[in-house]
Amino acid sequence: MRMVDRPGARVRVAVIGTGLIGGSVLLRLADAGLDVAGWDPDPATRDRAQGRGVVAPATIEQTVADRDLVFLCGPLPTLPDTLARVAELTAPGCVLTDVGSTKVEVAEAADRLGLTDRFVPGHPMAGAESAGLTAASPALLAGAAWVLCPMPGAATDAFRWLTGLLVELFGARVVPMSAPAHDSAAALASHVPHLLAGALAGATQRAPLRDAVLALAAGSFSDGTRVAGTPAERTANMLLGNRDRVLHELAEVRAFLDGLAAELRADDAPALIARYTEARAARLALVDRRFVGQAREFPAGGDHDAEVTWLRGLGDAGGHLTGCRIGPDAVSYTARLPVAD
Repeated sequence: MRMVDRPGARVRVAVIGTGLIGGSVLLRLADAGLDVAGWDPDPATRDRAQGRGVVAPATIEQTVADRDLVFLCGPLPTLPDTLARVAELTAPGCVLTDVGSTKVEVAEAADRLGLTDRFVPGHPMAGAESAGLTAASPALLAGAAWVLCPMPGAATDAFRWLTGLLVELFGARVVPMSAPAHDSAAALASHVPHLLAGALAGATQRAPLRDAVLALAAGSFSDGTRVAGTPAERTANMLLGNRDRVLHELAEVRAFLDGLAAELRADDAPALIARYTEARAARLALVDRRFVGQAREFPAGGDHDAEVTWLRGLGDAGGHLTGCRIGPDAVSYTARLPVAD
């Protein structure tokens, strides 16, 4: 992938924050041969990055100087301020993106700062319960669903270019969505599961027979509590950053759970079976999704509203982009849409 205004040059990238996700981005870009530098506020982490063969300057200023693309990968509450700082330190043509697990707050900050022409809110849907650069891997994000939030207007150019790069370098399935749609979907897909995992693991920790429970724990317990091993501060930041949507979806989950409990209490086997049959359908759809290909082309310039409307509709329908080719007169997308159950 090459910047359109510098034919023949390597893409120059900076990664700000080199924990699990940022570190994995950094290592993959380095493996791909890009000119990449990473910065972290922790000097020991910068030393580890250098030990893994990656350039890790002492300051943000040195790290982002003369870059084509900057990934903002610090803690969620710091992203708006980091965005403002990095924007001041980079040229207007430098594309900015983030990897935060909520999108509305940082998207609104970009709008206030007048950065919607070059900031593309992003969220790779991958991770682990471990943390830090020591847990990072260049393969962690391979093939991940990677949400990008396109906005009408000139920001489409940054979105197009970043989409192509993520597909090429990470094999990403780019899911285009509006920031509010992402936060609503992520609440149920990611954030509420952290609440449920924490509740199950927390109740076990307090149980009189805790050690016996852990001795008997098999796949269902291990799968259901995996994300409870995530560092507590990271989980709290994610939940608080999407509080209203998380609480709304939690109420929906609680209503379904209350129904299960009522049917169990009433010894109503048919109703219990029916409810689990409904739940099983979602699980089967997850593990056996089938897709159909789609291609669309839009004018490279002019009014981008139709393009953005199509992109957001694709993501809302569960689809993703598999490619983006930018020509002098048109941009061509290849996509995949799920087949109806």
